[in-house]
Amino acid sequence: MSNAIRIHSFEKSGHAHRIRLFASLAGIAHTVVDVDLPGGEHKHAPFLALNPVGQVPVIEDGDVVISDSNAILVYLARKYAPSYIPHDPADEARVQQFLTLAAGEVAFGPAAARLITVFGASLDPDVCQAIADKVLPKFEAHLQAREFLVGGSVTIADVANYSYIAHAPEGGVSLENYPNILRWLSNIEALPGFVPMPATAAGLVASV
Repeated sequence: MSNAIRIHSFEKSGHAHRIRLFASLAGIAHTVVDVDLPGGEHKHAPFLALNPVGQVPVIEDGDVVISDSNAILVYLARKYAPSYIPHDPADEARVQQFLTLAAGEVAFGPAAARLITVFGASLDPDVCQAIADKVLPKFEAHLQAREFLVGGSVTIADVANYSYIAHAPEGGVSLENYPNILRWLSNIEALPGFVPMPATAAGLVASV
């Protein structure tokens, strides 16, 4: 494991789970370095030397240090698992669209709702629910007759969006009216190498 990438992570972070999940699915040698977010480790040196923003995930790949989960996914796929990014320019653009959704409406909708219930974030739950109510139907309609988000196989688009959509119910965002989304989540969970993000009961962690 001497050549393994190091993933600085927090097990309840969906952003960090994307990277652990992708490394496992793609068979990328890695070690996970747990960061004590509740204890504030991410706001002190030496972590800030890796990411001055003070957020997980961060990876170290030799001398290369990268933060931001979507940027990490692109880097790892390009270097170690190119099949997870389509070669067709149109499909690659569609992957990018879903990365944007992951960083936008998914982050501000279901992910933010979970921040409130699990981590005690000071956000407006009605706003988060309203955003979720807009973005989840987009996924539901897109996944009609599709197994994965882009093309016929899993890509980093699926990985980027899986964690927070799968755990949306932890934030009070129901998925029961989205059968296509539930089928898609099951497809990802059935992949060899799938690793789950631990479920978290609301209110167990005060802050991150």
